[in-house]
Amino acid sequence: MKAIAVLDEKRGIGKNGGLLFSLPEDMKFFREKTAGKVVVMGRKTLESFPGGRPLKNRVNVVLTSDKTPREGCVLADSLSSLREILKEYQSENVFVLGGAKVYEELLPYCDEAFLTMVFADGGADSFFPPLGENFTLAEESEEKKSGDLRFRFTTYKNKSPLIL
Repeated sequence: MKAIAVLDEKRGIGKNGGLLFSLPEDMKFFREKTAGKVVVMGRKTLESFPGGRPLKNRVNVVLTSDKTPREGCVLADSLSSLREILKEYQSENVFVLGGAKVYEELLPYCDEAFLTMVFADGGADSFFPPLGENFTLAEESEEKKSGDLRFRFTTYKNKSPLIL
């Protein structure tokens, strides 16, 4: 399993249920990484998508206690039900999309984290959890620009991910 997120300089990931930044190059990176894969998210993250609809060309798994069926989504109400759902997929094809609570719960199971680091304060009200000592920086891109924003793509590896 892998985590993917955009973080501001304070590890912020969202504000008022939406993204902090609009970075076309990051959106392209996200689409390339996750297309045809399984994406795991919380209910609020799903609701933050345009029209609250699942992402196209992906298996959308929503980790939520809300059992209301959602078109185009597979619901998991616990880690054990998520484990059962993900058994039919290879872990390298599973991406955790957030939000903060889902990242906190699933990050220990991720072998990689693809983090776009933005050099700005987005005024976030939700935050990505600290990576912890098991994660080490494996790759980072040159600094990039989009309008007034500077950012960098980074990849962190978890030297001892837990097995879900």
